[in-house]
Amino acid sequence: MSDNVEDIAAFYNSAVEREESRLERHQLEYDLTWRYLDQFLPPQGSVLEIGCATGMYTLGLAERGFNVTAVDMSTALLDECKKKIVKTGFEDRVQFYKADARDLSPIKKIKFDAVLLMGPLYHLVEEADRRIALLQAYEHLQVGGILFSAFISRFGIMGDLLRNVPYWIEDQKDVQSILQMGKDPDDHPRGGFRGYFARVAEICPLHESIGFQTIVMAGVEPAISADDESYNQLEGTQRRLWLDLLHSISTEESLIGASRHLLYIGRKP
Repeated sequence: MSDNVEDIAAFYNSAVEREESRLERHQLEYDLTWRYLDQFLPPQGSVLEIGCATGMYTLGLAERGFNVTAVDMSTALLDECKKKIVKTGFEDRVQFYKADARDLSPIKKIKFDAVLLMGPLYHLVEEADRRIALLQAYEHLQVGGILFSAFISRFGIMGDLLRNVPYWIEDQKDVQSILQMGKDPDDHPRGGFRGYFARVAEICPLHESIGFQTIVMAGVEPAISADDESYNQLEGTQRRLWLDLLHSISTEESLIGASRHLLYIGRKP
């Protein structure tokens, strides 16, 4: 493990409420991810969720009858996830572990039917660390098991930056570092959100070099840029039909990189 991620754990320990509400703000990301989870998860079995956060996916998996091993490196997020699972009565289906995605040695169960790696990869700024996390996921999958991994798009974030922090463009050192390397300069002060922003073209080759067979590469916010509100306000038939349409175009190559969040789905052969 080449990077000290204590600052990232500290960031999430101090931002529980913001993380809890994140997928309420980004509802298309959540809805479209579930479309893919429901499509490719096995009908039943065990799921290793690495980076469970406050349990938005953990709860949905437990409700669907899966046995879930929920892992996070943030104690505060893990505690919030536990509260949610206990409150809803699914504690018999979920086990919790505090662990780094690069070291899953605390986990007792060895093999799972599916692995969700839905956040750690975009906080591991060194490629060597991303490879270690993927190797850990690969080793914990059954043969034929399915991996779901998430990335943040290097260019898909531009709509959010323009809308929320337009002054970012004035720091040309940081701008060029993001564009060229996908991360802040090495001398950038730590604290706050620190991540790696991927190019679409690198994601499938990275997974395939570990041994995964690619099934899907998708953008889970296709065609909306930073406009979450227009989707969030939809209800009923309109919401379903828009979700159907956006799901159908989520693998369109010309759109994938414009999505803020990217979803890779692969199988262990």
